[in-house]
Amino acid sequence: MRTTRRITAALAALVLVLTGCSGDGGREDGRITLRFQSLAWQRESVEANRELVAEWNAAHPGVRVEYVQGSWGSVHDQLLTSFMGGEAPDIVHDASDDLADFAYGGYLADLRGLLSDRLEADIPRRSWETTTFGDGVYGVPFLQEPRVLIADAARLREAGVRIPTPDDPWTWDEFRSVTKELSDPDAGRYGVAWPLKEPVPATLDLSLSAGGRMFHRDADGKARIRFRAADAVVPGTVRAQVNTDRSASGSTLGMGGADTLPGFFGGRYAMVPLGFSYRQQIVQQAPEGFDWQVLPAPAGADGLTQGVSPQTLSVAADSPHREEAAAFVDFLLRPGNQVRLALGDWMLPTGRTALADPALRTERHGWATGTALAEHLRPAPAQSVRGYPEWQDKIATPALQEYYSGAIGLSELRKRLVEDGNRVLARYQR
Repeated sequence: MRTTRRITAALAALVLVLTGCSGDGGREDGRITLRFQSLAWQRESVEANRELVAEWNAAHPGVRVEYVQGSWGSVHDQLLTSFMGGEAPDIVHDASDDLADFAYGGYLADLRGLLSDRLEADIPRRSWETTTFGDGVYGVPFLQEPRVLIADAARLREAGVRIPTPDDPWTWDEFRSVTKELSDPDAGRYGVAWPLKEPVPATLDLSLSAGGRMFHRDADGKARIRFRAADAVVPGTVRAQVNTDRSASGSTLGMGGADTLPGFFGGRYAMVPLGFSYRQQIVQQAPEGFDWQVLPAPAGADGLTQGVSPQTLSVAADSPHREEAAAFVDFLLRPGNQVRLALGDWMLPTGRTALADPALRTERHGWATGTALAEHLRPAPAQSVRGYPEWQDKIATPALQEYYSGAIGLSELRKRLVEDGNRVLARYQR
C-alpha cells in the first residue's frame, strides 16, 4: 500500500499543501471547519470515507469536516512539508510505521484523554502499541491486513497437496516442499512468485512467525539490530526457492504485488504472497471462472504470528480544535463505520466489535481466513525505531535484494544489516 519514500515526492507534496490544505482551520460563519486528509484510493474506500464525512456534517452543523484527498506515494514528504509550514490537516490518515518521526518531532497530538472509553477499550492493546511512542499515543490504529497466500485452487487440487488452514497451516519447510511439487521451471511454471520490490516489510513481518525480530532494545533503551538464526528462516526459504529449488521465479523479485497478477492468472505461478487487500484487484481482474482461494502464510516456531503496520488516524498538534477532531475520529471509528471502511478497503478493522461482524466472517473471497488471522497480528518489528526509514532504504533493501538474487551470501547479508545498520541507528539515538 505504501511505496518507499523518496525526497523527490516533496515537490508534489508541496502542491498538495498549497492547493488542498490551505486555510486556517478556524471558524467560518460561526462554525468550525476541520480538514481531514484521507489516503483512501480504492473506489469503494473513497466512497465510504466521503459518505461518512457527509453523515458527520449533516449531524454536526457547527463542526464541518472538509475531505482532502491525499496519496500514499507522497504522504511522508507531504506531511513533513505541511507540518513545518503550519498548514497540516487537522485529521491525518497515515500508517503506524510512518508516525515515529512525526510523534517524536512534536507534530502530532497526544490522544490520551481525547478519545472515548469505548474506542480505547474496543481496540486491543497490541494494536495501540503500534501508535505508542514514549509515553504518548499519537494515532488510532483502525485498519490492518495480514499477509496471505493467494493460490490457484485448481492447480493445488490437481497436485493433491494438503490445503492449509489457520488451524493447521503449513510450516515454512512444508511450504518450501509444496512449492517444489507445484513447479516445472523448464516449462516456466513455478510454485510461488515472490514480489519483493520492497523486500524489507515483507521479510520482517513474516519473520515474526519464526521468532525473528532483528530489532532489540538494550538496557540503555537504545535500539540495536541483531541477526540471529530465527531471522534467517524466511530469507533463507525465499533464497532457496529462487536459487536452489527453482520453485520461485527470480524475475518477480523486482516486482510489486500487482505486477505478478497477470502471470498468476495465466498459470505461471501457483501462489503469490500478498497483502489481504489485494483480493479486491483479483476479483476485478481475474478471468471469468478463475478459481482462487486465500491461504494463511506459513507458520514457524511462533505459529502464525506476523507483523503489521495498521492504517492510522491522528490529530495534528497545531490543530486549534483537537477535541472536535478527536470526536470526528471517534465517529469515523464506531463499530458499524469501521465495518464500512474495512469492506471498502478490503482490509480488517482493529476493533473487536467490528471484527465480529458477519460481513467480515464469510467464506466468500477469503474473509473468514483473514479474520481468523487477526489475533496473530503484532506490531511490526521496527515500529518505533528512529532511523528505520534510512536503514530500510539505504541498507536493508539493497542487501536483501542481492541476497535473494544469489549475489551475496548469508554472512555478507548479516554484516550489512547489522554492522552498517547499527551505524545508521546510532546517529538517531545520540
